[in-house]
Amino acid sequence: MSFPKLQSSSPSHPLALLGWDEDWAAAFAPYAEQGLLPGRVVRVDRGQCDVVTPHGTLRADTAFVVPRDPMRIVCTGDWVALDRDGDPLFVRTLLPRRTAFVRSASSQRSEGQVLATNVDHVVICVSLAVDLDLGRLERFLALAMSSTAGAALLGDGARAPEHEARPLVLLTKADLVPDAATLSHLVQDVEGIAPGVQVLPVSSTTGEGVDVFRAVVADGTSVLLGISGAGKSTLANTLLGQEVMDVQEARGVDGKGRHTTTTRNLLVLPGGGILIDTPGLRGVGLWDAEAGVGQVFSEIEDLAGECRFHDCAHETEPGCAVLAAVADGVLHARRLDSYRKLLRENHRIAAKTDARLRSETLREWKRRSAEGRAGMQAKRGHLR
Repeated sequence: MSFPKLQSSSPSHPLALLGWDEDWAAAFAPYAEQGLLPGRVVRVDRGQCDVVTPHGTLRADTAFVVPRDPMRIVCTGDWVALDRDGDPLFVRTLLPRRTAFVRSASSQRSEGQVLATNVDHVVICVSLAVDLDLGRLERFLALAMSSTAGAALLGDGARAPEHEARPLVLLTKADLVPDAATLSHLVQDVEGIAPGVQVLPVSSTTGEGVDVFRAVVADGTSVLLGISGAGKSTLANTLLGQEVMDVQEARGVDGKGRHTTTTRNLLVLPGGGILIDTPGLRGVGLWDAEAGVGQVFSEIEDLAGECRFHDCAHETEPGCAVLAAVADGVLHARRLDSYRKLLRENHRIAAKTDARLRSETLREWKRRSAEGRAGMQAKRGHLR
């Protein structure tokens, strides 16, 4: 994969094409004084990463960046400070992330997995080759709307400037729904569960919606998310104007595709903007997504304010405005079930995370106490 040659003689900063601005320059200033080199990570694999710098694309080792903490592992989209020379080169630190799209690493663990960082648009690709799965889409939206909260504190604990990643839903393969009325109804169905989110039908085959999408992603960094077969890589190739990402046909029976994209890749678009293409996601577990769930289900949160009891669980309580809305047909029962499911899952992950953090804190306290006792014993032995 090739990247544009960034010349230091450019009238703007040599990393401007990748999103470098005054805020990134200010965050990097302490590392510039140490003689380190700024760059943006465009690909990560096997403990190493490709970083575009003012000196070109360099290969660097990530071992120095807290490899045991999955939330601080170097990720595609990160801005980093790395060595100017050496063999191998090392990434020395990450700059504070503005946004991070994070999912639960697995249902059996309490760690999060960062999929992309420093993004301005979270583009959720949903294929129209199969029936819409509104529950899965609500899950994606909840994580997308929580992406600002996922921005980790890194370096000296300084937080990046307030930033918000804006979600966008793409209904891909729109050419497979030739009837305009049917397509309009599908768009309305998605708009009904995605308050305030732009929903755009697109087709890489006919070009429908592509120009509108190109204009959106021309501003900032966008990440493409979705299951295999959603058409992410095909869409990336359409925007790039060349076959950069490998694609394969999706299965006709269920619309699913093979994982032809195996790494997250940052691509500079010829029309402006940056695109991060990702492998298809088999599972999208929630991670610190309570705020996002509240935004996706804002109508339920509004109704909850009218319940008789402030801690109403919307199950069997008398005077529950949410259950009344379901009974009156104002709120769909599927929507309430999905809301309950996502909240339960998020609370379960949060409880596991709290337990893990308490355990780690206790281990650290015991370690320091043991070191303190050993030090006192050594001191007493020395005084004798």
